[in-house]
Amino acid sequence: MEVELLEIRDFLAEHPPFDHLSEETLNKLIPEITIRYLRRGRDFPPADGDLSALYIVRQGAISLYDKRKKLIGKLSEGDLHSQHCIVTDSKAHQGEAMEDTLLYSLPCSLIENLRQESAEFHNFFENRDGKRLKQALSRISGDTLGTSTMMSTKVSDIIERRPVCIEQEHTIREAAVKMTEERVSSLLVTSEGSLSGILTDKDFRTRCVAAGLDGGQPVSDIMSSSISHIDGNVSAFDALMTMTQAGFHHLPVIEDGDLKGMLTVSDLVRQESTSAVYLAGRVRKARNLDELIEASRKLPELQLCLVNAGGTAQHVGNAVTAVTDAFTLRLLQLAEERLGPPPVPYAWVAGGSQARMEQSSHSDQDNGLIISNDMKPEDDEYFEALARYVCDGLNACGYIYCPGNVMATNPEWRQTQKVWEGYFNKWIKTPEPMALMLSSVFFDLRMVYGEAELLESIRKKMLKQTQENGIFLAFMTGNALKHRPPLGFFRDFVLVHDGEHNNTLDLKHTGIVPIIDLARIYSLAEGIPQIRTIDRLVHAGETPSLSSEGSANLLDAFEFIGTLRIRHQATQIRNGEKADNFMPPENLSKLEREHLKDAFRVISTMQETLGSRYQAGRLA
Repeated sequence: MEVELLEIRDFLAEHPPFDHLSEETLNKLIPEITIRYLRRGRDFPPADGDLSALYIVRQGAISLYDKRKKLIGKLSEGDLHSQHCIVTDSKAHQGEAMEDTLLYSLPCSLIENLRQESAEFHNFFENRDGKRLKQALSRISGDTLGTSTMMSTKVSDIIERRPVCIEQEHTIREAAVKMTEERVSSLLVTSEGSLSGILTDKDFRTRCVAAGLDGGQPVSDIMSSSISHIDGNVSAFDALMTMTQAGFHHLPVIEDGDLKGMLTVSDLVRQESTSAVYLAGRVRKARNLDELIEASRKLPELQLCLVNAGGTAQHVGNAVTAVTDAFTLRLLQLAEERLGPPPVPYAWVAGGSQARMEQSSHSDQDNGLIISNDMKPEDDEYFEALARYVCDGLNACGYIYCPGNVMATNPEWRQTQKVWEGYFNKWIKTPEPMALMLSSVFFDLRMVYGEAELLESIRKKMLKQTQENGIFLAFMTGNALKHRPPLGFFRDFVLVHDGEHNNTLDLKHTGIVPIIDLARIYSLAEGIPQIRTIDRLVHAGETPSLSSEGSANLLDAFEFIGTLRIRHQATQIRNGEKADNFMPPENLSKLEREHLKDAFRVISTMQETLGSRYQAGRLA
């Protein structure tokens, strides 16, 4: 084969979907290629070209426009234009050569034959960005998840024995004998066959021996009746994160309504040792701030460990946030030990990424205090000192002060329940710029410690108001659409240009944040109480706000972009660099670039749909 033809073959072999074809097939393909040259400013596809052809950009750049002459994308080296070969739901568009451009073209009939012969080649041309993205997410997870047994193992697979139970009428002495005979550290307490409580070694020590109770008393006198449980179908990793965050050492396992057994932290650690549980445990046992600071130095290692084990963005977010909650909780406990018990009940609430359980190891802090309406003016001295101790402690542990001062140390965010209700009422009825800016923090609140009802009461009233206020949702939508995905980002005009992060792609603000904003609006429109972006998208599917297909596509885009981001950060941590969100596009493979484009197109489509629904343009 001539040198020129070999060069064409090698070029195709490096770019999807032709990289799935054998060398023999590529050799047969080369004679069918037509080479076209477009001068800058010429129309694309060429007016005198074959409209039943697939075009491949060999060199140069093409801008694509819709019928209104709005720029909708760009093609650069290795990109395909297959609109005339592949039937899609998208509207026809025309283009223009932005610089002198060299093109290869192949007949559509030949492309169709190749699709029939190769499943991989066919899959590349799936007419939905979401379907291709789902396949990409499966691959990016499958590449490494097999190395982490906790992420691929169900809780029910870890349970090795049937549950060890005792009826609540039995005596404490009988329970102790049974635990000894069965060699277990806990019992599930039942009443007429239904779970009514849990009894652990700790309960014996604190509620029986230390309290001087007689062994003939019923088990119900010392059992913990306020219990949680976990579904047997969740992964062992997610179970560990749940237990780490809540401080549980035992959890009953229920699957399909049946009690399957008891899960302990020891069971999970035996399954696969992970730094998350050890770090959270170390935080809970810290006696002072110095020990917390020492533990916090392990946070970057935690993220690196999880990524190396095959963790996705969801795994990392759950784990890092669980540890952040542990730091916050321990600081609050130390503060109360120093200051004494609070004068009235309160709820320490987290906002932003901590509330959504989407943190990475370099997050700042967003928090506030919701205090009982029984608070007296002189009580604020206590809560100011509490807030200062916790926020200063978090900053010392690497969770830097919020640049916007959205912290409990700010008196504005350290108020009674009634004042907080007034805030939300004003933000919803009068959506001014400041309210819209704060929406990303305060419409995502989650309680970390304290009286849950203080927050839940506010949330119920807030969601009722947002469902009934179309003007508020329209303003929220208009504000959210300011974060646009950088479609066509491989051309310079859409990359970040600011010296420190020059020629990079901001995966957070142009990829992840737009999906977070969309999910928040869906939840506010439908009265969905969930806070995590993933949960909001799942629950919003099949509502008037979002179809099940749209939900699935956004979930895949969120996880794909998020996983690229945490892997980029892991590389920086591994190299001793400070982790950030700015990825040079050259760090991505050609296939990753294609899938990232799919993710951005999914976001753009959903933004356009939401914008049309609330006519956001009228409010701009």
